[in-house]
Amino acid sequence: MKKFFKEFKEFISKGNVLDLAVGVIIGGAFSTIVTSLTDNIINPLINCIGGAEIQGKIHLIGDNYIDYGAFISAIINFLIMAFVIFCIVKAVNKAMTIGHKKEEKAEEPTTKICPFCKSEIAVDAVKCPHCTSDLTE
Repeated sequence: MKKFFKEFKEFISKGNVLDLAVGVIIGGAFSTIVTSLTDNIINPLINCIGGAEIQGKIHLIGDNYIDYGAFISAIINFLIMAFVIFCIVKAVNKAMTIGHKKEEKAEEPTTKICPFCKSEIAVDAVKCPHCTSDLTE
């Protein structure tokens, strides 16, 4: 149990919780905007164009009904939110690749160590200039 609390303390101290909280708050506010867009603009336009009633309900026995209009609105909300999140993630990934330069390939070594005298010599040397040994490598 102590290990669990230690891991939780490390998680909180990293700042991830604050980032998560800000994301949830912004997501909730944005969700309200998307819901308003769907309910007040998109659904009335669909009603006018197609003649269908998005706010429709199928009445069952008594006061029970199936609210298929709310379901269609929820699907539209989801698609809009998913598209916006996709665009945001794509933009952030692009910004991250622009912000971080790609690691350049490590340059090939230009020197090597002579196996006989342990001096530093050119990679393409066939004879050591220090000990005059023939290099077979």
